[in-house]
Amino acid sequence: MPQRRSHVAPSAAQSDLAAALAALRAGIEAPIEFSKEALAEAESAKPTSPDLDLRDVPFVTLDPLGSKDLDQALHLERAGSGFQVRYAIADVPGFVTPGGAIDTEARQRGQTLYLADGNIPLHPLALSTDRASLLPDQERPALVWTFALDDTGKVSEFRLERALVRSRAQLEYVSAQASVDRGEAGPLALLQEIGELRQALEQQRGGASLNLPDEEVVQKPDGTYSIERRHPLAVEEWNAQLSLMTGMAAAELMTGAKVGVLRTMPQPDESAFTRFRRQTEALGRPWKTGRYGDFLRDLDKSDPLTLPVLEAAASLFRGAGYVTFDGTLPDGDLEQAAIGAPYAHATAPLRRLVDRWSLAICLTISQGQPAPEWATSSLEQLPELMAQSSQRASQLNADTLSRVEAALLRPLIGHDVQASVIELRGEDRAAVQIADPAVTASAHVPAGTTPGETVTLHLVGTDVAKGEVEFAA
Repeated sequence: MPQRRSHVAPSAAQSDLAAALAALRAGIEAPIEFSKEALAEAESAKPTSPDLDLRDVPFVTLDPLGSKDLDQALHLERAGSGFQVRYAIADVPGFVTPGGAIDTEARQRGQTLYLADGNIPLHPLALSTDRASLLPDQERPALVWTFALDDTGKVSEFRLERALVRSRAQLEYVSAQASVDRGEAGPLALLQEIGELRQALEQQRGGASLNLPDEEVVQKPDGTYSIERRHPLAVEEWNAQLSLMTGMAAAELMTGAKVGVLRTMPQPDESAFTRFRRQTEALGRPWKTGRYGDFLRDLDKSDPLTLPVLEAAASLFRGAGYVTFDGTLPDGDLEQAAIGAPYAHATAPLRRLVDRWSLAICLTISQGQPAPEWATSSLEQLPELMAQSSQRASQLNADTLSRVEAALLRPLIGHDVQASVIELRGEDRAAVQIADPAVTASAHVPAGTTPGETVTLHLVGTDVAKGEVEFAA
């Protein structure tokens, strides 16, 4: 589906928006600047010496255009009737001293926060975008997962090792997709085949993916802002399967050793399923039979009613969290329901705190050693630290979008706009999608309106500083 962009031109609204975004940054309840001690530590930290030299393996990275905090690099090749997948992860545990200045500040942050005018990184830039990042043509320490896959894509065996690697190229999604579509030989020639096999296995497990369009505020070189919305490309979804495979392997290691941290999500209850079925019926795209994952997987991305269906399905993907254990597995279901298997976050240590614990514990398990004391002694703190940072990130993203959307709509004050109803929120309010500018908003709608309908709204006013928009039906 083509990408849609809505721009805010330099104007009074632009000035108000810049001030509103600056106020958002200043109001974040987490450290923004790093201490002198943390910055110095990032410059001087000596990584743990790798056990292996894999610099001859032609790894590549695959990320959004312009990324510098490169957590993963991959290498794919055929092995008999199956495949060998190497997945290298930035060796953040090897750089960060437990109890040191970086560790202390990272625990306060929890994850990298993304704003319209930049980001607030989890680690100092000297580490996250330089010394630990898997940048091209640079020798880097990494934690390398090696997977043997059979001809169905199923993992037959795997191992984790600390190694020295050198990425050959930094690839980005759009050009990578074009290369795969042309059938070109190259480092991603097997990505589609392996990715689709892994997707088929996910379907067999009963896994489900909620592929809502990406929605991101982007600052342009001329100082204007835009909201970019697009559906993930196929290469992104195939690449995500490698990350999921790694997370499941990490979960297998940690549950086997009865020490670690898992990412969990409960199965939706019957009331959630009933509500979702009613919503799909109201939209004219009823979910009648089969698993909800299969239903979502088969939706037509070009259908204008697909977005309302996906928005409704979001209620089925709630309740995700973390569970830790040391010595005894916790009671209850340890599966991440949307994946259909036990799962751990273990592939983004530059941008997410919990991954450092998962990787450090998995490495020692692989080496036949006890989990590191610094990790086990702080396991119980992780769920709360991650919950706080996730809530902070979610609120920041929502606040940023609302302020940019208010600025985008300001020129239309006093005018009528057409909008599609995505979801009803009470008797006379709904989430609506405006096509131009591309804005999602909440508005009063006429009684009897149903999801999927197009309504005419009159824009009464906007408040950029608060991110508020007022419509009249």
